[in-house]
Amino acid sequence: MTELKISSGSYDLNKFLYGGFEKDIITTFYGPGGSGKSNFCIIVAVSQVKKGNKVIIIDSEGGFSIERFKQIHSGTKEEIESSLGNILLLKPNSFAEQEKSFETLLTHVKKGNISLIIVDSIAMLYRLELGGAISSGESEKISEVNRKLARQLRVLNEIARKQDIPIIVTNQVYASFVHNEEDKNLERRVSMVGGDLLKYWSKCLIELQNYRGKRKLIIRKHRSLPEKEMSFEIISSGIRKKGLF
Repeated sequence: MTELKISSGSYDLNKFLYGGFEKDIITTFYGPGGSGKSNFCIIVAVSQVKKGNKVIIIDSEGGFSIERFKQIHSGTKEEIESSLGNILLLKPNSFAEQEKSFETLLTHVKKGNISLIIVDSIAMLYRLELGGAISSGESEKISEVNRKLARQLRVLNEIARKQDIPIIVTNQVYASFVHNEEDKNLERRVSMVGGDLLKYWSKCLIELQNYRGKRKLIIRKHRSLPEKEMSFEIISSGIRKKGLF
């Protein structure tokens, strides 16, 4: 019987997600800087490459740390080098380079033997490109940038569905203030960059929070699990839960 999920690389997160990450969907972690997004990516990547599986990482933020990889891996020098050999790391510096990374990704997926794809983050370079388009005041440029992001997400979705390869994506957030009709006060809301595009293509949405050093992850969307949360802390070997689920 084909496994429907892969391990997240964390016992506590596997328990929280009832087995780990689903294979045929895009799972998106979103949250502010320092909330732990890249840590979750490295943890699951380590879990896969230690099994001899191949992983593709598109790292647009420089979040992939070799030292953190070694720390979580905790193997011998030879074992770590062998595991790193199973990672294809792509590091785009512009939205145009990110597009080219997707061409490289497709080439390797067609060759087979890829067990996981990570994009950390999907929206940073998009956000910069969009900012330039908005500054120019040209609506067609803005639309084109959004179409390109939608196309990248569609590619990831097709890979997940047709190849049964789990996709882990991270995303940034921004805060806005809206008027609350009930108490007539301004209410602070946190939203994902890319908005509805990411919500539509991601079948699992996990929000990460970090308030005064207290970290929390919240399932905001899932095909079979209810909205729930888990407090956690980052440790040398990965993450662990704090308190009860």
